[in-house]
Amino acid sequence: MLLSSFYLAPVEYYSVFFRASSTVIEVYENYQKQSYRNRCNIVGANGSMALSIPVEKPSAVKCRMKDVRIADHGNWRHLHWNAIVSAYSSTPFFEYYADELQPFYEKRIPFLVDFNLQLHELICGWLRIEQPTNLSPEYVAEIPEGVADHRETIHPKRPSGFMTRPYYQVFRDKLGFIQNASIIDLVFNMGNEARLWL
Repeated sequence: MLLSSFYLAPVEYYSVFFRASSTVIEVYENYQKQSYRNRCNIVGANGSMALSIPVEKPSAVKCRMKDVRIADHGNWRHLHWNAIVSAYSSTPFFEYYADELQPFYEKRIPFLVDFNLQLHELICGWLRIEQPTNLSPEYVAEIPEGVADHRETIHPKRPSGFMTRPYYQVFRDKLGFIQNASIIDLVFNMGNEARLWL
């Protein structure tokens, strides 16, 4: 399985990751704006809300994902954490996981890939996914036989048709079930049972 490095990736990403026998995360691809590489969708009282990490504009037209730096302007860490607390503090399992997630919004990690991968490892721990995270040593241009390429299939602007079995969401009575939110939506609402929805 070949995947990109995403920020608090959607449930679809972890469903694909969970089912793969082995996975390589592409870090040499060109960074793409308005993708899950630096944004996630959480579910709050008013519906789906996108959280985007600001990145420093690269000097070149194209920039490898591994070289993308997180920008420190806009107080984004504080804003993201407050949005997550607002959306999920009343979920059944928020208090159980919050102390492990909050430090990511207090420390400065210079590179987006490093930030994403550290969050990914935390989430894999929560979901009890023991598959190691392998990084590409170079850009994977030719896909080997038997390897599924999901670098472009999971994208906020191009829905793949992925559907998960509805699970409990705090605002479901008001909003209906919102598909394919960030994995933290599933974890905070379902706790240890989250992996049953992957």
